[in-house]
Amino acid sequence: MSRRVAQRRLSAVRGAMGSVAALAAGLVLVTGAAGTATAIPADGGPRATAGCGSDQEAKQPSAAAAAAGRAATAEPPAAATGTAAEKISYSLPSQLPIGMWSRSGVTLRTPVTKGTVRLDVRSRGFGTDSLAVQRYVPKTHKWTDLKSSSTGSDTHGVFTFPVTAGASAAHPHSVALRIQDLDRPGTLTVTASVDDGKGRTYRAPARTATTTRPDVSVSGRRSGDHLNRGGAPGAPFTVTVKNTTNRPYPALYASYFAYGAGKSHALAPKDLVLQQYRPGHGWERVPLVAGGCDPGMSAALLPVVKGPLAPGATASYRLRIAVAGSAPRDVSQADAGVTVGNGDLSFFHQDLPFAIR
Repeated sequence: MSRRVAQRRLSAVRGAMGSVAALAAGLVLVTGAAGTATAIPADGGPRATAGCGSDQEAKQPSAAAAAAGRAATAEPPAAATGTAAEKISYSLPSQLPIGMWSRSGVTLRTPVTKGTVRLDVRSRGFGTDSLAVQRYVPKTHKWTDLKSSSTGSDTHGVFTFPVTAGASAAHPHSVALRIQDLDRPGTLTVTASVDDGKGRTYRAPARTATTTRPDVSVSGRRSGDHLNRGGAPGAPFTVTVKNTTNRPYPALYASYFAYGAGKSHALAPKDLVLQQYRPGHGWERVPLVAGGCDPGMSAALLPVVKGPLAPGATASYRLRIAVAGSAPRDVSQADAGVTVGNGDLSFFHQDLPFAIR
């Protein structure tokens, strides 16, 4: 993910959700590659700063998992695509799960001298500024962002990269690319073209893909529920995640966050008791951790699936919350909620505020 995209994402989240939701977004919005079905590694470039209250260390993939991903895709093959009659061809999967890198590629079958490959991207349902597009550079063994330029339209983006290749129909030249949507579901259409450096431009057939994400729902909890200081936990509620995409979702996680302040005091982790039910274990307490510059708190929920969430599979997090007797008397309302995501990117958020008696 580029710094530009990451900063835009965090700014938009703060503007739309407010401080407590921005805290929740900050828990998971760190740059690098979110997990993918093929474990494509990040490019190792600049990284944006996580938001206030970030617990990014807890969300980072393990060193072993990261090493396995790097070993598996240290030099991704740039497979040829298209037909022998096409001067330039472009490949794109039919579905782009949000928060995961999806492989695409360009194949040239004509000589290009100091030319430029251009990807014209038109989107529906989200802005093209939320797209991250990279190419693999075999010489450096790294992924690098494609240069982007403004077109004056939120739904039309242009991404380019330089190329020189002695390509022909018998000896095609392929460039490995990858693309990721960081925003909302929708569709995008990509038209690839190449300027061969000698005044000729060739275009590939347009390719269209759907951007999608798992379906998430919260049941059993209503906004504005009341909890008593030192009383019993509120009614259990369940966060259900169903993978409605066509690819496994790796590194699935869910987080709970809370924030409450009165005239003189604010809620601290000791003032709330968060529990999660797991079959065979019963109700287990999940420690809440104080935020950074915000007097909020958060907790990474206990895993409920092993490995990636397969297409069609469901993961359920059953929770309940109680207010300890130590909660300050001048705090009568608490903002709270859950976030769900994969790797280091959140793709779902819901507020679950409650009143304190």
